[in-house]
Amino acid sequence: MLSVIVPVKDEEEAVGAFVTRVSAVLDGLRETDGTPLSWEVLFVDDGSTDATMAAICAANRADPRIRALSLSRNFGKEAALSAGLDHARGAAVVPIDVDLQDPPEVIGAMLEKWRAGFDVVYGVRRNRQSDSLPKRMTADLYYRAHNWLSMDKIPEHAGDFRLLDRKVVDVIKVMPERNRFMKGLFAWGGFRQTAVEYDRVERRLGRTKFNYWKLWTLAIDGITSASTVPLRVWSYLGGAIALGGILFALFVIAKTILFGSDVRGYPSLMVAVLFFGGLQLMSLGILGEYVGRILVEVKHRPIYIVRETVGDA
Repeated sequence: MLSVIVPVKDEEEAVGAFVTRVSAVLDGLRETDGTPLSWEVLFVDDGSTDATMAAICAANRADPRIRALSLSRNFGKEAALSAGLDHARGAAVVPIDVDLQDPPEVIGAMLEKWRAGFDVVYGVRRNRQSDSLPKRMTADLYYRAHNWLSMDKIPEHAGDFRLLDRKVVDVIKVMPERNRFMKGLFAWGGFRQTAVEYDRVERRLGRTKFNYWKLWTLAIDGITSASTVPLRVWSYLGGAIALGGILFALFVIAKTILFGSDVRGYPSLMVAVLFFGGLQLMSLGILGEYVGRILVEVKHRPIYIVRETVGDA
């Protein structure tokens, strides 16, 4: 069986069009012996406040292969995706967004790569012309920064749209962390991976739920979950500043002995105070990011709570 996981949040306009197009694509897929491929579509409703669940229920009545989980509130896309992975039954699992910007027709090419022996087949956006220029620039900057800071390299311009073998899904399911950055978990797991390129189109139904603040938060989560370099760099920076302070102190002592002392001005004093004060506050902020994540982890609360299921989910 092939499982397609679809996290949704207030997407009543997009569900029907998605089901129609994806069902046609999946019905056209075949096993290696030519028989129709068995499949399921698992929606994960992440606390929608509109008629998203009603649209999913209607799709389930028309086709029982459409299943759904409804979470008790909005836990975030990473938690919703984790819920989908926990409940998917397929030998291969494909997460995809409901907005159809990632074309479901690519799933066939992913299946071919999987049958050739690859465990993870991730989709790489050949171009991002459907995104605004600021988003393209910040996305490129993020991928470069993440891969420079982290040992777990993530493919550039690859989102959650990918095919995962069952053994990869089973590894991700037992990872205990609550602060989940799924692209980082996919990379950490390793296995044989390859790419399939595709062109991403503009969104035509509904509106994106990701604004720049949410994307910034996701970027911070990704870096702090995959790397301790932001913490380590302050040790080096602090050592360099301390060494500079010692050298400056020796210079002042020598100057005082040779030429006597003079009174320094107020502006230079304030520059030094504000500069080092800013560095200290910045380092405390980075430390606080990690401490906050430790607090979340030690509580051991569930990543998500399922309110109800549709179908035999």
